[in-house]
Amino acid sequence: MKFEDIANSTLAALIDEYIHNARYRKILKDRLIDGLTYAEIADLRNYSERQVKNIVYQCESKLFSKIP
Repeated sequence: MKFEDIANSTLAALIDEYIHNARYRKILKDRLIDGLTYAEIADLRNYSERQVKNIVYQCESKLFSKIP
């Protein structure tokens, strides 16, 4: 299953449930729900693009392990 196949409300609930760092939740929602690019998120959240990518990849891995 891909994140694109999951309703935004369900995806937001999964992020809220399993991602415990508030900043990481915001970044992941920016990427997966709002569709912002890594560069846009980096500018918005005052991170480097590399940091944003690392955060998104780590959080996606955690979420994928929770989705049946």
